[in-house]
Amino acid sequence: MEPSATPGPQMGVPTDSGEPSPVPPDYEDEFLRYLWRDYLYPKQYEWVLIAAYVAVFLVALVGNTLVCLAVWRNHHMRTVTNYFIVNLSLADVLVTAICLPASLLVDITESWLFGHALCKVIPYLQAVSVSVAVLTLSFIALDRWYAICHPLLFKSTARRARGSILGIWAVSLAVMVPQAAVMECSSVLPELANRTRLFSVCDERWADDLYPKIYHSCFFIVTYLAPLGLMAMAYFQIFRKLCGRQVPG
Repeated sequence: MEPSATPGPQMGVPTDSGEPSPVPPDYEDEFLRYLWRDYLYPKQYEWVLIAAYVAVFLVALVGNTLVCLAVWRNHHMRTVTNYFIVNLSLADVLVTAICLPASLLVDITESWLFGHALCKVIPYLQAVSVSVAVLTLSFIALDRWYAICHPLLFKSTARRARGSILGIWAVSLAVMVPQAAVMECSSVLPELANRTRLFSVCDERWADDLYPKIYHSCFFIVTYLAPLGLMAMAYFQIFRKLCGRQVPG
């Protein structure tokens, strides 16, 4: 939401050269108070959004932490599938603890308040966690497919599961590097850039219009289309295998 040009104090009066005249600090302070009061302070409906974010944050953080603790404390639960489930929980915890609070503040204030460094780090970690979650679900489907459809072809072990998890994180961290490289923080109100981070934005900045099309197409294929196809085929064959079995007696 952009501030209206009519209400509130003006930022400066144009001079004969067309450039705005310097604005006294007290006018800038008054303008910032005006922005906070009329544009940035949460409205009534936004408090509902805040409550929903807090509820999701608590449920996700507590629930995923309990999953990790349950597998860690009970040795009999350290199965291949549970290793992947723990990895899925870790990806969810990463999103919950780092990305969810930032998303809430951006939704409420419509500003990026975390500076240039975190403008690269937070979207990067969010993309990494999405990739980790999707690839983990794909490996779970692949593991079940081998166990049910080809039980003698591949022996699934905890050691191989841990190696697969390390591979998932390595691939996700590497593939999402362009996401961090193109994120840039800029101010909608450059004249106030040195006094406040209000109305700063964190957006992608590409050198050419073709690059984002290529990157987002690859991102869609790697994190959605290919995993979806893999899981659909795996679970379809599992379904056929289980339905084709005859019940003894």
